[in-house]
Amino acid sequence: MVVARSDATRERWKLEPLQLLMSSVYGLGIDRRRQPPRLFAGATSEHFGPSLFHSDDLGRTWSEPEAAPVAFPEGSGTSLVRVWQIQPGPDVEPDLVYAGVEPHALFRSRDGGISFELVEGLYNHPHRPRWEPGGGGACLHTIVPHPSDPDRLLVALSAGGVYRTSDGGETWAPANRGIQSYWMPEEQRFPEFGQCVHKVSSHPSRPERLLAQNHFGVYRSDDYGDSWEAVEEGLPANFGFPVLVDPEDADTVYLFPLVADSERLPPERRCRVYRSRDGGGTWEPTTRGLPQSGYHSIVLRDALCTDYADRAGIYFGTRGGEVYQSLDQGDSWQQVASHLPDVLSVRAAVVG
Repeated sequence: MVVARSDATRERWKLEPLQLLMSSVYGLGIDRRRQPPRLFAGATSEHFGPSLFHSDDLGRTWSEPEAAPVAFPEGSGTSLVRVWQIQPGPDVEPDLVYAGVEPHALFRSRDGGISFELVEGLYNHPHRPRWEPGGGGACLHTIVPHPSDPDRLLVALSAGGVYRTSDGGETWAPANRGIQSYWMPEEQRFPEFGQCVHKVSSHPSRPERLLAQNHFGVYRSDDYGDSWEAVEEGLPANFGFPVLVDPEDADTVYLFPLVADSERLPPERRCRVYRSRDGGGTWEPTTRGLPQSGYHSIVLRDALCTDYADRAGIYFGTRGGEVYQSLDQGDSWQQVASHLPDVLSVRAAVVG
């Protein structure tokens, strides 16, 4: 893991030495409700196993609680594989933090992310035994809190689909109507659950608007997941991992398409972030500053993010160890870093 810092212009970056060496960091989180923000890293060591670290000095030092911060209860017959997602709750509950893990489960912290408890309502859902692992594992990788109602929460799982709660996690219901499972027989293409969703993104001021990148399929919901419609026309491919709604404009969306699950490479071997300015109605490639020939790297589900600044920066990292940024909604891109290890997750924030 590496921390990069910049001044207020966000034009020149200084990379610090790698931290949490010999660990894979699949999930990063920034709790901007605190000053300074609390940083989280879900790190997995082949020797010590998975854990969740936090930093209260902007990544200069990292702490791991003596007791495992995220662990399945004794007697559950389940052990933690890795932490995929760390997501702060809404502003109205400043100490609420969620963690999504593998195998499929959601954990909740009431002390700012120091200790977590299993959300049993989802873990005990009758569908869970039939959730299948996606290519990356049986992971709960997306957590979308409602910005004003702490009882409402949406999660996404590979390959289980989208689920919602409106009672603080006591009960959960699938929210996949309109999303296809292309690998199923035609008469079973629209199941109640089991879709392989890759990422879901929303806008803080319009929580009912959701965008989803699936395993073959890009979808939009305007009713908080009650129904979904395909919005992939104009894209070179409908397979990919990340999706991001611009924090300044709920109609502006970013994707990084790949050819297919069997060819996980960018179409035409060009590095292109696709942007929609009308909620997925139309799409255009953004290419200025990005390699446009012989490009073979990809962007994973948690490696496309924003810093939520007034002039929002958009960032993405690649499996080739590069990080790029745009300060003009994708009109142009600049390289922040190169020759890093495999970039699995990117998070950014403006401090102060």
